[in-house]
Amino acid sequence: MSPSRFRALSRREFVSAITAAPLAWAAARADEAVPASRAFTQAAPPITSAAQLLDVEEFESLARNALPPAHFGYLATGVDADRTVALNHEAFSRYAIRAFRFNDLTHLDSSRKMFGETWPSPLYLSAVSAMRAFHPEAELAVARGAAKHSTPLMLSVGASTSVEEVIKARGAPVWQQLYPTNDWAVTSGVVRRAERAGCTAIVVTVDSRGARNNESLRRAMQIDNRTCTACHPGNSHDMWKRGPMFSGLDVSHITGLAPADQSAAFLARLRALVKTKLILKGVVTAEDAALAVDQGADAIIVSNHGGRNEETLRATIESLPEVIAAVRGRIPVMLDGGVRRGTDMFKALALGASAVGIGRPYAWGLAAFGQAGVEAVIDILNRELSGIMQQAGTATLADITRAHLVRAGS
Repeated sequence: MSPSRFRALSRREFVSAITAAPLAWAAARADEAVPASRAFTQAAPPITSAAQLLDVEEFESLARNALPPAHFGYLATGVDADRTVALNHEAFSRYAIRAFRFNDLTHLDSSRKMFGETWPSPLYLSAVSAMRAFHPEAELAVARGAAKHSTPLMLSVGASTSVEEVIKARGAPVWQQLYPTNDWAVTSGVVRRAERAGCTAIVVTVDSRGARNNESLRRAMQIDNRTCTACHPGNSHDMWKRGPMFSGLDVSHITGLAPADQSAAFLARLRALVKTKLILKGVVTAEDAALAVDQGADAIIVSNHGGRNEETLRATIESLPEVIAAVRGRIPVMLDGGVRRGTDMFKALALGASAVGIGRPYAWGLAAFGQAGVEAVIDILNRELSGIMQQAGTATLADITRAHLVRAGS
């Protein structure tokens, strides 16, 4: 949906949409064009398995139907009118792919080497917290699904399952995401536990300063007034009061997810604390990227939290080029936010990203079909990436360059 056509749902429309069937939801957003491939009058057969779905966005309506309103609202919400959420994906359509026809594609290789490891593709699963809200097996189902495809997994510090259990289910180390909070003792405790468990990277989220106005979540909560002690002990929504990663730590002094003084000195202190790889998630400007490199970060993730924390109206794919220019190849730069297609992955790689992360899509898969849904989402995206690599004439990821992109309409 283009920015000029974006219209936030009123509370009445939201209430109607989130409790209705997928067709009612579509009617509430009737300004969106329906792809020709879906515009059939004959009813589709009932969806009974993840294998029936053809693209990752089809999982969203199934997740909506499977989840209580507040749980889906938590997953879907952005800030204010949710425009940054929409623009994250819309911005990918501003780039078109130039296809080269005369190439040797006898051996197609979509693998990526990162931090001494070889991944089968540049795709990784970014952190999504409290996944028991989406499926009883929570992060364990995600870990097993990721293991099937040898896909890297970043575990949220607000996970429903302990890092030790997730690593066991994954059968390999994971990256531990971290909100540094305002309490350094808690920050240190989480890092030490993650490193003892075998995590190979600490991913510090740096875009969570201040309050966020999650209107869609608040609307969903207004129509979902359950007392949900199964997911939220004491009915608390503060992750440090319910998350296993904070178990055994004194969290009584935490008042927020980020310190007030998130400065160069803070980054230096983090670098001294973290003994494994230090990745900074949420960098979107050249100035911050240069500072991150100067302070010893091992990698950067260009991210706006999927639009959940800010209404800047700037998509991550639009932020990526300036970050790449500032880093000058000194450390890897990854990207997440709005990735829904293999072509989206291709475009990010062409602009210089080393790897591409997804969050909501695999959570939709989890909510709809558990582990099988997670696996299906990974498989669809990897399959689509392989397809566009062949169409564009790129046998390896190294062959994907800026020369493969033009602005749409050029």
